[in-house]
Amino acid sequence: MIHNLAAGVEAFTSNAFLVSGPASADTPARADDDAGRRVLVDTGSNFDVIPLVRERVDDLDAVVLTHTHHDHVGNVEAVCDAFGVETWGFDTSQASVDNEISDGETVELGLGSYEALHTPGHKNDHLCLYEEDAGVLFAGDLIFQNGGFGRTDLEEGDRDALVRSIDRVRDRVDGDGLRELHVGHGPSVLDSPFDHVELAGRAARTR
Repeated sequence: MIHNLAAGVEAFTSNAFLVSGPASADTPARADDDAGRRVLVDTGSNFDVIPLVRERVDDLDAVVLTHTHHDHVGNVEAVCDAFGVETWGFDTSQASVDNEISDGETVELGLGSYEALHTPGHKNDHLCLYEEDAGVLFAGDLIFQNGGFGRTDLEEGDRDALVRSIDRVRDRVDGDGLRELHVGHGPSVLDSPFDHVELAGRAARTR
C-alpha cells in the first residue's frame, strides 16, 4: 500500500510516500501479509515524519529519493538516524544519497518491482519510478495533477530536457494500465492518470 505521510501538513514540504505491502489496492496481499520492502519515497521537510512512519510500520528498510531538492530530503538525516537505514538515489555525489540507482534499474518498493527512469529537466538527478504490473508511477516533481510540471527556473532546470523526460515517461507507461500517479506536491491522481501525463507534456511545450 502507498500512504502519503505529508498529507495535511501545512509547512512547505514535498509529499513523502510510505510504500509497504502490495503496490496498489488492486494487488492482492500475500497470504502471510508480507509488507515486502518498507520504503519511504522522499522524506519531506519541515515536519516530524518519524511518528507517522511508526503509526503504519515498525521499521523501514530504505529511503528512495526522486531527487535532492531540500523539500524532498530535509528529513533524511532524522529518518536515517531513527530507523538505521540508508538512502538510494541517482547521484551519490549528493550528500543525501548513500547508494546509486541507475537509469533502468529495478527498485523494490513494498511488494512491487519498479523501473527507475532518469528524468532530468527539473533537476539533473531526478528519477521517476514505474511499476507496470500494478500501474503505479511515482513522478516526483516532473508531472503534477492537471498537467502541472516541474519548475525549470531553478539551478539545473532545463525546459527542453523536462519535455524530453515527460515524453519518455509518456512513451514508457501503459496508458490503459496506469492506475495511480503519485506526485511530489499536491494530490495523487487516481482517475485517468495517463491523461494528466499527456496534458503535462503539452503544457510544458507551450508555457
